[in-house]
Amino acid sequence: MKLKTLLLLTISVCYGYAFSQATYRQQPLDYRSYMEHVQKQNLGYAAEQLNVDIAEAELKAAHIFNDVSLGIEYADNDERVKQMGRSVTVELSKTFSPGRRSANIDLARSEKALNEALLEDYFHMLRAEATKAYLNALARYEICLIREDAYNNIQRLAESDSIRFVLGEITQVNATQSKLEAGMMFNELIQARVELHNAYTSLSVWTGEPEHRILYTPSDRLQSAERIFDIDQLIRTALDNRADLAAALKNVDVAGKALKVAKRERNMEFDVALGYNYNTKVRNEIAPAPQFNGVTLGVAFPLKISNLNKGAVKAAQYRVRQAEINHRQAELEIRNSVRQSFSQFDAMREQMANYNKGMLQQAKTVIDGKIYSYQRGETSLLEALDAQRTYDELRSNYFETLYNYLIALVELERNAGIWDLDFTNTPR
Repeated sequence: MKLKTLLLLTISVCYGYAFSQATYRQQPLDYRSYMEHVQKQNLGYAAEQLNVDIAEAELKAAHIFNDVSLGIEYADNDERVKQMGRSVTVELSKTFSPGRRSANIDLARSEKALNEALLEDYFHMLRAEATKAYLNALARYEICLIREDAYNNIQRLAESDSIRFVLGEITQVNATQSKLEAGMMFNELIQARVELHNAYTSLSVWTGEPEHRILYTPSDRLQSAERIFDIDQLIRTALDNRADLAAALKNVDVAGKALKVAKRERNMEFDVALGYNYNTKVRNEIAPAPQFNGVTLGVAFPLKISNLNKGAVKAAQYRVRQAEINHRQAELEIRNSVRQSFSQFDAMREQMANYNKGMLQQAKTVIDGKIYSYQRGETSLLEALDAQRTYDELRSNYFETLYNYLIALVELERNAGIWDLDFTNTPR
């Protein structure tokens, strides 16, 4: 009953996995094409690009002048019997704010430059994270191949043991043990296929795939990329090229321009008004007056009592100091991140060098020898299974280490502000 239940569960999982696969149309994609899709179609990047467009529009808006006001006034005496006459006045006025417009233009221009630097930094982060997702898909593919190969090996061994049991060469316990091992390997294979499928589907998020029915499958293979770096040169390059450090510096400039705006807001404003009035004839017997026209010109100055409150200027000054401190902090964090990522990369490079000394070939020789000896009756089944597990675990650890090595390389180049990586290689 346990074997039947396990068989039914395995069949249902396989059917569900096959059904999920059938709902997608697979499309092979190499690394270069994948990154082109990311740059052109990623929704987060598209949203960040709008910040630059918004800043451009705000810069255009900062160029406007104060509007001219038009005023019309009509006057009439309610007591018609006195015949005091009527008048109409038309007035044009405008407020002048010396220095404010130029300060706002400078601020808007600095904010646009800041948004451009932030967009570049966002793309650097996006490029690194999208690359990690692509490498994860490559690693899951290799692990899936290992699980499939391990299952095929154990399955062939189980089939051979079934025949040997019928021939009386081995006991029923050994034949049953082989079948159980094959079932366990098959379950691991199913889990590896699910993880591979999930890694493939995550690529659509980075590429902004709108159809939701295309399953991108990387056409490259996970391969090592030997690189040599100098830590001091990496730090200098990071301080020169990191977009987030440039953004922090531009934020200092923005804070300085905002302080300039706050000071210009305290400048004296004045209103200039030009008016024209028309007065009808006054027919009052006591104080008669002829019809006449008049022109008025006036200037009004507000009393800037509010300038006694310097809170806005002080707040702007504190923001400048804050931006300068944040810039210095960004430099420290960049130096630290480069050192840490270099240490991680160097450690992973040593691990890869250890694997490249022939560990996989030695393990392959051991497993082949153990299975051959078991089939000749010279070795126990447990020894052959242990050798198989060791070989499979070693192969899995190799690709996990290779994946972590490439991830460390991606992080090192991202933290150093450089990017010359290309994982496009020979198709599968």
